Amino acid sequence: MEKTTVIQALQELRKEKKRNFAQSIDLILNFKHLDLKKPENHIELFLILPSGRGKENKVCALVGPELADQAEKVCNKAVQEREFEKYAKDKKITKRLANEYEFFIAQANIMPQVATAFGRIFGPRKKMPNPKAGCIVPPKGNLQAIVDKLKKTVKVVAKENAFVQVSVGTEAMKDDDLAENILYIYNQVLHKLPEERNNIKNIFIKTTMGKPQHLAV
Repeated sequence: MEKTTVIQALQELRKEKKRNFAQSIDLILNFKHLDLKKPENHIELFLILPSGRGKENKVCALVGPELADQAEKVCNKAVQEREFEKYAKDKKITKRLANEYEFFIAQANIMPQVATAFGRIFGPRKKMPNPKAGCIVPPKGNLQAIVDKLKKTVKVVAKENAFVQVSVGTEAMKDDDLAENILYIYNQVLHKLPEERNNIKNIFIKTTMGKPQHLAV
């Protein structure tokens, strides 16, 4: 896929009706001949976009006393172990927490308590702290580096459905930067597919409120 082709598609996308907010721009990759019943064909990537997301992810830490002070300083929110019972008893505030934050960091030695308090709500929403993204942290870990990375990270997943849809930025970003992000995600996914290009059915980009724009491979 050529960068010029991507930029042309983005320019077409910008001809749509303007909204009173900066819409997200998503990349949609539809797959073919990909047997997702086989675990080796599953896709789960955590990618740091080269041009950023246009807006930072919000990160919440679920921690014990060892990381509490550090989490309060570097994360958007910190929930300490002594507060877990409150969330375990109240689904509404736990759902609100899950909806408000893109990534959750957890202190490794209290993961059983995290699972007990948050698992029922976070699990179905795919919000449980994921070791593949570096979200399980030892009690003496450095949160700053992890949070800096997570703020720029997108999750790309295909385990049940033969497509991925992922935000590549916002329409406030330059076309060149959005194209860099699109090409980066495309190439990373391509390398995970058993037949690479032969597993790509079609590709689209779209704004939050707009119609999909076909992107020629």
